[in-house]
Amino acid sequence: MSTEPEVIVKLERVEKIYKQGMIDVPALRGMDLEVRRGEFMALTGPSGSGKTTALNIIGGLDKPTSGKALVQGTDLAGMSRSQLSKMRRDKIGFVFQAYNLVPVLTAFENAEMVLRLQGMPADKRREIVVKLLADVGLEGMENRRPAEMSGGQQQRVAIARAIASRPLVTLADEPTANVDSATAELLLQLMERLNRERNVTFIFSTHDPRVMARARRIVHMVDGMVTEDEIKN
Repeated sequence: MSTEPEVIVKLERVEKIYKQGMIDVPALRGMDLEVRRGEFMALTGPSGSGKTTALNIIGGLDKPTSGKALVQGTDLAGMSRSQLSKMRRDKIGFVFQAYNLVPVLTAFENAEMVLRLQGMPADKRREIVVKLLADVGLEGMENRRPAEMSGGQQQRVAIARAIASRPLVTLADEPTANVDSATAELLLQLMERLNRERNVTFIFSTHDPRVMARARRIVHMVDGMVTEDEIKN
């Protein structure tokens, strides 16, 4: 009996072509990828290599032109808009370069957003979110709004929001791009700890050598294709 973690994300010969007027612009050219539960992996490559497109397809934000994108064995192409929305809500956590917090909401309200959408009772939401904000180093800042926090603190709220519902996989698109070096290190230590202690699966899209140094698997991409898949010991 195999003890290997289950494959939770699978791309099979995925192609993505964007239209620019009359011109076809290929972003992915037959990409194959398997992601197992608990991985801490990075998609890396030059600008235009397709790594953000791959994340968007895994997250159901974009659809392949051809090929299959499967999450826990379900082909995203066969889902309706409402099914995709529910899948993103319940199974995918998103951490964006620009934080994407709601400016009028507090740190607590931003972090509880997905749990509220899931219909979780208020007392249970509070129990989860207060502990989670403490875990990401924001204890005592629950009532601050984004404008009252540093970039690093905002990204911590975004990470808390992404993992609050214990999603199947968390997609992090250049999460260290808008913070200074010291803050980037702290954020990476935090995500590494969440991966180790909570078994949160992370897929990064990144140029940052600090992310690549910490990732346990690095998938190199060039021109929409995987050129190397390196698993560290």
